Amino acid sequence: MRAATLLVELDGLVVRRVERQTDGSRLVWLETVDEAARACPSCGVFASRVKGVVRTRPRDLPCGSAGLRLEWVKRRWYCDEAGCARGSFTESLPAVPARARLTARLRAEAGRRVVDGVCATVVAAARSLGLSWPTVMDAVRRQAADLDGGAAPPVEVLGIDEVRRGRPRWWPAGGPTAAPALPAAEPEPQDGEPAGGEPAKARVLADRWHVGFTDLAGGQGMLGQVEGRTADDVAYWLASQSAAWRDRVRYVAIDMCTVFVAAVRRSLPHATLVVDHFHVVQLANDAVAEVRRRVTTVLRGRRGRDSDPEWKIRNLLRRNREDLTDRQLAKLWNTLIDLGEPGQTILTAWIAKEELRHLLALARTHPDRTVIAHRLTRFYTWCADAAVPELERLATTVSTWWDRIEAFLHTGITNATSEGHNRVVKLDARNAFGYRNPENQRLRTRCATTRRTRGCLNPA
Repeated sequence: MRAATLLVELDGLVVRRVERQTDGSRLVWLETVDEAARACPSCGVFASRVKGVVRTRPRDLPCGSAGLRLEWVKRRWYCDEAGCARGSFTESLPAVPARARLTARLRAEAGRRVVDGVCATVVAAARSLGLSWPTVMDAVRRQAADLDGGAAPPVEVLGIDEVRRGRPRWWPAGGPTAAPALPAAEPEPQDGEPAGGEPAKARVLADRWHVGFTDLAGGQGMLGQVEGRTADDVAYWLASQSAAWRDRVRYVAIDMCTVFVAAVRRSLPHATLVVDHFHVVQLANDAVAEVRRRVTTVLRGRRGRDSDPEWKIRNLLRRNREDLTDRQLAKLWNTLIDLGEPGQTILTAWIAKEELRHLLALARTHPDRTVIAHRLTRFYTWCADAAVPELERLATTVSTWWDRIEAFLHTGITNATSEGHNRVVKLDARNAFGYRNPENQRLRTRCATTRRTRGCLNPA
């Protein structure tokens, strides 16, 4: 049975015989050959007297189409050490620990399939190995202890971004269990108050968010998450890191969120804040869409419809100038010119967006200060001469955040890695049909965002 022992490959155990069962499975009889198994777990003295023989059936990794069933015949020993409180014990090995129903390698494989992404969810790994969800989840926690247990690795460029954890929950007006109020005399309306009173509004009962911290330069994935998206929540996670870790951070990439600015200024006062240009361009596109909707409302007295000329080109207005073909550009331009003054207002907003993109295109080109000032002045001048409220608000926002936007022009740092990890977080949550436990979600997120750097997605 030496060949069979090599096939089973459980250290300290030897195969005595293999039997074919009526259901097609194979029953493998095992015995202990490792002398260390008869050492007392308490005192370490080797036993010499056998108390009895017991049989256990530990489950192991699948092997073949029908699988293997293990039958381990092991002995119980008397501990003859006078000072030992344990009277007897049963043989155990690292491959099959004491009182274990599963082999150590089966537990490790269950955790590895989830941590390394072989199975998308814990349920999928449990079904593939014939285990329960709690068993696999415990194995995942052990397997991912090195990823989630220690301190965050040092970084120089930190990305901060939030992601919503599920959908917000709304509390109906008055509450679902509110008792009906007794009829009472209606109070007289005050000056300036409508006679009918203001209707009750629903309020948000729970709106759960996670803020993630990502290494943008070192490729170490998402370093951690904190529940909530207030300045205190973000500052708490940053303050929990060591002083040496905080001193090493040079740049912090964020979106245009004052909460992140307050937290970074409190915990990382020496770091340079960089605004991701994606959010700046998104703000400009939103301004163009607001101008188009306002023009439609004023011109037609209703919302836009697919029969309206400006509605038909709404997707072209969001595209970049260099991505438009000559035919598409002519369609956009002629459609807005044919609308007259309302169309020219929309065209002015679209040109303002392109001027802002022209300014942001200087990133990673080592621009001179005079070139940046020239393009910024052109953008401000165009927005001021247009006399469009949405463009004036856009220019004011750019002026408020200009120091962080200018840092992007000089460094070229973006928060795209954080946005990509947010997509992974959402996909993982969809696969799991949501999470009830935030700690489990943060653990699974840490595993999912570090697979590439750990080589799981780059097999040799």
